[in-house]
Amino acid sequence: MKILQLKGGVLARGLDFPEGPIAMEDGSVLVTEIAGGRLTRVLPDGRLEVVAELGGGPNGAALGPDGFCYVCNNGGFSWRTDDGFSRPTGAARDYRGGSIQRVDLSTGKVETLYTECDGVPLHGPNDIVFDAAGGFWFTDFGKTFEDRILRGAVYYAGADGRSIRRAAHPVLTPNGVGLSPDGATLYVTETETSRLWSYPVAGPGALLQEPWPSPNGGRLVHGLPGYQRFDSLAVEESGNICVATLVRGGISVFSPAGDWLEFHEAPEGYCTNICFGGGDRRTAFITLSGYGQLFAAEWPRPGLPLRA
Repeated sequence: MKILQLKGGVLARGLDFPEGPIAMEDGSVLVTEIAGGRLTRVLPDGRLEVVAELGGGPNGAALGPDGFCYVCNNGGFSWRTDDGFSRPTGAARDYRGGSIQRVDLSTGKVETLYTECDGVPLHGPNDIVFDAAGGFWFTDFGKTFEDRILRGAVYYAGADGRSIRRAAHPVLTPNGVGLSPDGATLYVTETETSRLWSYPVAGPGALLQEPWPSPNGGRLVHGLPGYQRFDSLAVEESGNICVATLVRGGISVFSPAGDWLEFHEAPEGYCTNICFGGGDRRTAFITLSGYGQLFAAEWPRPGLPLRA
């Protein structure tokens, strides 16, 4: 495993715990601000423009085939800030559940598409990826309270707001989600276990699952030693899986076969998400959430173009 330093610099500062980066064709980057409850556009010169006020805790985001932005809203966190560094500590005092929201980027209009599945509330939607059929997979992290954790799940939903199904459950703090280049494999990270899982995709909303002793039906791709935590992920054009890694702070790169190939060290421990942009998709936009920064780094290989 190679240890590398991220080469690049801070594109934007002053964000309220940024997440969910989306590289746009015009050179801007959309990010959610979990603590700020909004969707924000970072312009190429680093200026910030508020796109929409979302409330709660907007987390992962993706562009849909209709050009709208779809946002996983975790319902909000409580926070601790020390010397300008912020981190989530649990559910917000006014937490009432999570949701999937749709944002019209031209007007800022916000619609709530889903708050439950078959009568079960969404606890903390976290990350999202669209497939070739125009639907989307998303993780529900669950929710952490002082004395209990609500377990999470992996869901599949339609962009029209009319169909949602639970595809894998229970999953312990599922966070990042992504698809292999051929769309045949779904990858899911677990935060508290620092494990990366894979599932063969049988069709829209359907996953093939491993029997017991797999705790969630997934196949273990890799699990890191020591105290580290996984956050969101992105996939390279080659099929490698790039996982934002908390505590140590950086991006862990794994092959589909489970080899830990590289670790790209970040300037802070709360390295939460990554997306690829630029003309050759070799610019990695990385959210450094604790200090509220968006980092732009050179990447050694092109990222996978996301479906939209």
